[in-house]
Amino acid sequence: MDDLTDVERRLLTKGLEEEVYTGTLDADPVALSHRIAADLSGFVTEPDARNVEYTTDPYRSYKTLLDRLMAKRCQLRRYLCRVGNYTLIPGSTLSLEESDEFIISNPNNPYYRFIRDTYGTTVVTASTHINVGIPDPEALIAAYRLLRAEASMYLALTANSPFLHGQPTGAHSNRWLVFPQTPHEVPFFTSHDHFRKWVGQQIESGAMFNARHLWLSIRPNGDATPNEIERLELRICDRISQPSILGAVVALFESRIWQLLESLERGSRDLDPLAFRSDRELQEICLRNEQRAAESSLEATITDWRTGEDVLMRDWVESCWRGCLPTARAHGFEDHLAPIAEILDEGSLAQQWLAQVATGLSPREVLRRSIVKLTDIDRQYDPECPSPLPPSNP
Repeated sequence: MDDLTDVERRLLTKGLEEEVYTGTLDADPVALSHRIAADLSGFVTEPDARNVEYTTDPYRSYKTLLDRLMAKRCQLRRYLCRVGNYTLIPGSTLSLEESDEFIISNPNNPYYRFIRDTYGTTVVTASTHINVGIPDPEALIAAYRLLRAEASMYLALTANSPFLHGQPTGAHSNRWLVFPQTPHEVPFFTSHDHFRKWVGQQIESGAMFNARHLWLSIRPNGDATPNEIERLELRICDRISQPSILGAVVALFESRIWQLLESLERGSRDLDPLAFRSDRELQEICLRNEQRAAESSLEATITDWRTGEDVLMRDWVESCWRGCLPTARAHGFEDHLAPIAEILDEGSLAQQWLAQVATGLSPREVLRRSIVKLTDIDRQYDPECPSPLPPSNP
C-alpha cells in the first residue's frame, strides 16, 4: 500500500480478460488455442479451439493495466506469426464461417463437452470482460444492481459483431443476440446471502453446471464464489480491440461504481434500482434494453430504469458519461473518459463496419482492413508486433 501514488489510492483495482479469435490474414479462423495454451504461460483455452483467452492481474493504474494487456496481446501476435503467419481476427463472432461445427479444444474436459452438447457454436464468441475489485460484499451486490440496470450501454459502446456466415445480419452484436443467458431468470440480488443461496439452489437443481455457469451481462465474482466475492465482472461487452476505447469503457464502469459507493456512504438509495422498480420489472427492462442494444447499438431506443421512459441509447450514454466526468476528475482518471465522445461521434465499430459494407465492401474486405488497422494500433504499444498484409484480392 505504501508504494501507491496519491492518484492510485483513489482508484479501484481492475483486471481484464480478453478472448480473441486466431486465424489467417484473410480473416478465416483457425483452431490454435490448444497449442497456444500448451506453449505460452498465462494463456488458456476456451471450449472451442478457435479462440483463446488471456488475463491481467488486477491493477489500480490505468497505464499499467493497459500495458500488461497489450504485452500479452503482442506476445500472442509474435507466437502466431512464428507458427504459421497467423494473426488475430477482429470481431466477436465467427463472422465468415459457413459451418456450425464446434471444434472442441479439450475433449477430455467435461465442462467443455457439456457446453458443446448444450449450446453449440452460440457460445463460440470473443469478448472483453472487465473486473473491478470491491472488497465489501454488500457494496458489491449494490453495485451489481446498478450496473446490471445499465449494462446495455456498455454493449452499445462496444458492439462489433454484425456479420455471420459472411453476411451482415442486420444486428450490431450478433454475439449477444445468440449468446444463451443462463439461467434464464436471474434476480437483482438484495444481499450477498441472497446471491450465495440462489447460486447454490441453481447448482442443486441442475440449472447451473457449476458456480461459473452464471452467464449474464454482469455478475458478482470471486475466487471462491459464491461464498466469497470481491469483484464485479462486466461480461456484456463485445471484444474491445482499441486500447484507448478499452480504457474509456473501464473508466465509465469505475466511475459509476464510485458514484454508487459514495451514495452508500451518504445512506442514499438514489442509485438502487430496487428503490424505483420491482425485481420482475427490472429484469424485463434489462432484457429488452440488452436486446435492443444488440440489434442497434447506439441507434437503439431503450427504457431508462429510473424514469421508465423510452430514450435514445446515444442520449442515455452521453448523459451518463457527462455525469461521470466530475467523479472521474475527483479520482484522477478523467482523461481516460475522453474517447467516449469519439464513440458517440463515430458510432460503434459495428456501425462503422456496416457503413463500409454500404459503400460496396464485402464483410471479408472489412475484416481484412480491420486486421491491418488494429495491428498498427497494437504496434504503437510494441513496435516488434508483426504487421501482416492481407491479400489485396477480394
